[in-house]
Amino acid sequence: MSETIELDIGFSPCPNDTFIFDALVNRRIDATPYLFHPRIADVEELNGKAFSGGWQVTKLSFYAYLLLGERYLLLDSGAALGYGCGPLLVAGTSFKSLEGARIAVPGRYTTAYLLLQLWMGGAGQAKVEFARFDEILPGIAAGRFDAGLIIHEGRFVYQRYNCSSLIDLGEWWEQETGLPIPLGCIAIRRDMASHQEAVAALIRDSVLHARKHPAVGQDFIKEHAQELDDKVTAEHIALYVNDFTLSLGSAGNDAISVLKERAERWKLL
Repeated sequence: MSETIELDIGFSPCPNDTFIFDALVNRRIDATPYLFHPRIADVEELNGKAFSGGWQVTKLSFYAYLLLGERYLLLDSGAALGYGCGPLLVAGTSFKSLEGARIAVPGRYTTAYLLLQLWMGGAGQAKVEFARFDEILPGIAAGRFDAGLIIHEGRFVYQRYNCSSLIDLGEWWEQETGLPIPLGCIAIRRDMASHQEAVAALIRDSVLHARKHPAVGQDFIKEHAQELDDKVTAEHIALYVNDFTLSLGSAGNDAISVLKERAERWKLL
């Protein structure tokens, strides 16, 4: 009998991640010889932890992954990457100009922040304030921020906070490059490199199981979701879990290369 290999796997509580990993961590598929222990946290918390060692397998923003290339290897499956799914810059009704505006950003190492910097040409004139992703829309509504960069479920509910979109950074990226926008990936620590292909295959199997049996993981998804509306949850999963989640493919890998090249051009890596 082969020895069990126990791995900690970090991912966010967002519906796309819990949809992807439900079958893997709740043992709905045969993952022998692996046993995965879920470590669920906001993606910026996972980014931060990765800089100090981090979980053996973890979700990372692509910006964090590009900064952590000496510590982590990219897995071919599990990524949040696609078309029409980028972060939105939104503002409240009293917003006048980006110059001097207080812009809430969901983390220093998020791809959303990297895209904002690229769009603004390096740094821009705005005052960036870091906040958890779920604090941004309430913060704009309360007057704490003038504008905010929203990710995850935020793009489906920002109108509830009397906000309007200033720019869709994913749409801007697609117009600039013709490529899908790379948002988040799954990476494995380099000391576990011998497991890279096997873990990627299991994550792919977990996604395929979830697609074939979408009702099975609903309790796990709802247990961790910020937004409990079933319609919003379904839209969220449909947007962020796509064929790129099964494999990055040539378009996905090209998109990552272009993101890295542009970040290096602006000295953001």
